[in-house]
Amino acid sequence: MDDYTWQQRLRARRAQERRQLSLVFLLLAAIAGAMVWYFFFYIRTPEYALEQIQTAITEQDGEKFQRYVNSELLASRAYDDLTVDLFAYDSELTPKSRSMFEKFYIIIKPQLATGLENAALTRVSSGSWNLPDGTDILKGRQLGIDFERFIERSQIRNTTFVKIGKVEHMGRSATAEVEIKEDYTQTPFTLILSMEQAEDGHWQVSYIKNYKAYLDKISPLQNKDIADYIAATKSIVTESNEHFEVFQNHFKRLNSSKNGHLSKQQKYNIAALIEDDIIPGLQERQAQLDAVEVPAGAQYLARQRQQATETSIKAWQHYIKGLREDSPAEFATAETLHKQELAIDLRVQDIIRHTAISKNIPNLP
Repeated sequence: MDDYTWQQRLRARRAQERRQLSLVFLLLAAIAGAMVWYFFFYIRTPEYALEQIQTAITEQDGEKFQRYVNSELLASRAYDDLTVDLFAYDSELTPKSRSMFEKFYIIIKPQLATGLENAALTRVSSGSWNLPDGTDILKGRQLGIDFERFIERSQIRNTTFVKIGKVEHMGRSATAEVEIKEDYTQTPFTLILSMEQAEDGHWQVSYIKNYKAYLDKISPLQNKDIADYIAATKSIVTESNEHFEVFQNHFKRLNSSKNGHLSKQQKYNIAALIEDDIIPGLQERQAQLDAVEVPAGAQYLARQRQQATETSIKAWQHYIKGLREDSPAEFATAETLHKQELAIDLRVQDIIRHTAISKNIPNLP
């Protein structure tokens, strides 16, 4: 190889090395630019906040969720939307009674809004919906309302996220469209989230601008299905109630005692009534209800009826053990289960009454 050829190849190699070095520098600059864009710009955008909310829910990270969601304000505004016209169409209420109930819901707003917030945060952190327990004032009906039913009316348990849509920026405020689907009726809807930028630059979801519109769209669909289901099962429930009225009277007669103590024969007869009539009657009624096709929007009511039946049967089974074993513990368990069953029955009656009232609600656009 002569000197000229060698020098040509050397120059070509050096040129190639310079190009490769330039490419490396460009790549490093691009990476550095991307990192600068990500850490100093993108993480301070509404889009990033929305992504982090999804990640927090997937990873059950309650702390991260609260960073990007103003859960207190969100729950407060949601409560207002839930209760704004709660009694507006109840024709059985006098103006005075309606005003009294409306004031009552204003008074208990702090407890219910906090309960709504805590329920959602617990769902994020644990992956499941848990009702108030222990000494929580929202347990049962201590405040005069059924918190389980309140949560159900909020639709938060039966709403599925689909995807994030358009995000519009307006200075330190923004709105984001989020496509969702109501699980029972499979109805699609687009929520509009209001977002605000905090002092440190990160964004938070503040409230849902059209949550009331979502409720107004879903509730009539569910109420229609519930009304259809109630009509389809009316004869089953009526006939069953007539049978159980007979059983109840028989039960009272068997429990009659002058000294307050049941004889051995009385205990035997009561246990036989429960085993031969009451429990089979409950099972037969549930079998008939299960045979009825449940409209999509009435699934919650159907589940409540089923749960009431199961709880009632368990209560009677423990009562039988209490009779046969003379066990106060079994009687106590039976009483606890009976109270739970009564609470479910009240919830079922609330749903039926609310559905009847909803017939007075005008069609919404």
